[in-house]
Amino acid sequence: MKITRLQGWIAGCVALALLCLVSAAPARTWSETAFENRPLVDYPLPPGRNAIIGSLTTYTVEKGDTLLDIGRWYGLSGKEISDANGHMDWWAPPVGRQIILPTEHILPAGPRVGIVMNIPEMRIYYYYPSPVAGHHRAGGKLVKTSYRGPSPHVVYTFPVGLGRYDWKTPISGWTVTGKLVNPTWVVPEDIYEEHLERDGYAEHVIPGGEDDNPLGHYKLVLSLPEYGIHGTDVPWGVGMNVSHGCIRLYPEDIKALFMKTPVGTPGRFVYQPVKFGWRGDALYVEVHDDIYGVFPGLWNHALQMVQQLNLQGDVDLQKLQQAVEARSGVPTYVMTGPDPSAGVESAGMAPLPPPSAPEAPSAPPIPAMATGTGGGDAPPLPMAVSKSPDSGELSAPSDESPAGTAVSDPDATTDPDSGGAISPTDSSTAPHDSVSTDHGIE
Repeated sequence: MKITRLQGWIAGCVALALLCLVSAAPARTWSETAFENRPLVDYPLPPGRNAIIGSLTTYTVEKGDTLLDIGRWYGLSGKEISDANGHMDWWAPPVGRQIILPTEHILPAGPRVGIVMNIPEMRIYYYYPSPVAGHHRAGGKLVKTSYRGPSPHVVYTFPVGLGRYDWKTPISGWTVTGKLVNPTWVVPEDIYEEHLERDGYAEHVIPGGEDDNPLGHYKLVLSLPEYGIHGTDVPWGVGMNVSHGCIRLYPEDIKALFMKTPVGTPGRFVYQPVKFGWRGDALYVEVHDDIYGVFPGLWNHALQMVQQLNLQGDVDLQKLQQAVEARSGVPTYVMTGPDPSAGVESAGMAPLPPPSAPEAPSAPPIPAMATGTGGGDAPPLPMAVSKSPDSGELSAPSDESPAGTAVSDPDATTDPDSGGAISPTDSSTAPHDSVSTDHGIE
């Protein structure tokens, strides 16, 4: 059939009009309000030797998106998404490109108790509920006893920002000894001198609640001297080595962690750039950058782990080498044959905030926030939703009350790594006022 010149002209005009409509489409906008109301996701703790939570999600980049905004909404950092997609540009990802969101994680090796932060991964895992340190009176003093409490049944996970190479976050065990709301930051002298040299001016004290306070609005005080887990005044720093050693979380993540973490909770900073984990009979590896240069080479380290874990008969060394070279941060199947989970679709973790343009299709509404019941003037905690580690389905929100907002425990000491059976006991801590002044590093 012949196409007349008029028909061709009409078709060209239609194509041009469609192109103009697409190019004129307003960019997606992301707001702090949307981030503040992002649902909190908990993952059922995998049984037995299984060690993988979540499932991968895909996302199509829209005009106005950055990996930092996408990552923050999905509980990731811009670095994690960039690593999972061939080290894509954080600030200008290609519009229309379908990307992988690494919303699947291998749990760090070691006891699944309390707060565990894997330094190379820049990610916290909070096994909830957690045992806390018990106390008894001896000679008029409060003495810490063993950790007791319920066994954890879910895990929360949050991306973090860490210390620079010259302010390395240390490998250590610790205990949460206090909780501060709007802490005032008393700037250590060495940091004051650094800021003075860099900027030509510096402050000795930054009041709590100020927009430029690097501690944000919430801080967990640790038994590890001068270190803490807190918010940030620069959310884009999550996923980067920008702090002076402390652990920075997105504002909404530190609020959720703060509310759910009682004083006395044990924790560990570990260093595991290579993690192996089972899901059923399938073995996966997750590889991250050796950000502090601890190992002479990740390939040699991975081979040593294969031997230490007695995985020689399970690992395809070629696949392992490819995973080490890619360092994608995505759990990668390393056994012979095809990945049994390949091609299995999974639901997204949470609805996206709707774009500002009325012409764009509307997204599902963001869940409302649950009313907090903690002491003081604590803001409400974001509603928690559970996600099956395999199906990606979201279940009903959990009905849990947040912890108090300002409690402290001056007698708690650094805790050793704990594991094994945990006997149930009532280990709640009554909230009381704490001094909201911080003399530590940020």
